[in-house]
Amino acid sequence: MSYEGPENEAPRPRSRRALTITFAALVPVALLAWLAYSALGDEPDRPAGAASPSASAAPGGTSSPSPSAGSLAGKVVVIDPGHNTGNFRHTAEINRQVDIGTGKKECDTTGTATNAGYPEAEFTLDLAHRLRALLEKQGATVRLTHDGDRKWGPCVDERARIGNTAHADAAISLHADGSAEGNRGFHVIMPGAVHAGAADTRPIVAPSRKLGTLVAGGYRRTTGEPFSNYLGDGTGMVTRTDLGGLNLSTVPKVFIECGNMRDKSDVALLTSGPWRQKAAQGISEGIVSFLHES
Repeated sequence: MSYEGPENEAPRPRSRRALTITFAALVPVALLAWLAYSALGDEPDRPAGAASPSASAAPGGTSSPSPSAGSLAGKVVVIDPGHNTGNFRHTAEINRQVDIGTGKKECDTTGTATNAGYPEAEFTLDLAHRLRALLEKQGATVRLTHDGDRKWGPCVDERARIGNTAHADAAISLHADGSAEGNRGFHVIMPGAVHAGAADTRPIVAPSRKLGTLVAGGYRRTTGEPFSNYLGDGTGMVTRTDLGGLNLSTVPKVFIECGNMRDKSDVALLTSGPWRQKAAQGISEGIVSFLHES
């Protein structure tokens, strides 16, 4: 504190008694102020009805809450773990032809495996469990097309029906590829326009592309896995009209080939539990973004 007095006069200290009285008077005031601040939960004052500081700012100056536990309440996601570890014991059943709209195709296949024998079907079921846990934590209702509880299958047409019957807001089929050594990376498969037989994908082509784009972005960002160097022209995105699981779907749906089980670089990732958790996180982020934007 500065002290101003007559010109050229040296500053004079206040009496000790005056200072003591002043200090004693200020203590109760400061204590009351601190108690009032604490009661507010350390939050600054804001007008009634204003958004909490925990809300994230959205474009245009408005506020929107960040995704949190329970934010997907009311949303339904169907996860399709590709293939089944028991399929190879039921060749007659899985070779049965089913209608996929554009023609006939086998009910299912055995899937691929690493050179050391780690099956694609085991990979996809583990990944499905991890993905389900993440989505349920956000409040979504999650259904799997199978949960290791069937001896074989289900067939591709039934896998599509499960998503349709559940009226899924999003569906995803999990896979890993079986290409040649040196072919590595992931790609997302989206439905092309099909209108034939029991198939009509026209209403889901656009939302499925949006879902696929968001899943690819989340997956690449979280896992560091590159886009496929052998499919998709470096974009990581492929459109197909020969997959019954997509052709017969009436809800937004994509496939993801998470990597190549015959390439040693990809195999080191696909066989790692911690990495599969990253994969589940990336796929989850893409699905969550789609559900919030759709």
